Amino acid sequence: MRLARSEDLSAIVALTIEAYAPYTALLGAPPIPVTEDYAPCIERGEIWLLESGGELAGLIVLERHPDHAMIFSVAVAPAFQGKKLGLRLLNFADEQARSWHLPEVRLYTNSRMERNIALYSVYGYRETGRRPNPYRPGWTVVDMTKPVGKAA
Repeated sequence: MRLARSEDLSAIVALTIEAYAPYTALLGAPPIPVTEDYAPCIERGEIWLLESGGELAGLIVLERHPDHAMIFSVAVAPAFQGKKLGLRLLNFADEQARSWHLPEVRLYTNSRMERNIALYSVYGYRETGRRPNPYRPGWTVVDMTKPVGKAA
């Protein structure tokens, strides 16, 4: 895992578009991470890249807040899916939150991404609520949280 640099921007955008393509079809429009401007996220040190064999295999966008870490996006390149890299990225979020002395990791997803909700639940996240998506009328956001405990 390494922090993204400005020269990684085009690869981050391409991987995100590819990884979220099935959801674009499901939702009838690109999910929020596909339309995000990642340059400011890179500048703030919020994007970590997972490489395999010199290729970008996955990424996580993780924001640090005063009382939690927030996963904005987890994306695995289609060629690397099915190899538990998403789980590795989620584990990284847990480790990072603990290193920041934060007690939990939060995330949100679209209510129609049922497979992701089930995966997050198996991994220890619990649903804390549902709300209208403020940026996409008609979409519902599912908020989830996972306690990770603080690092010593």
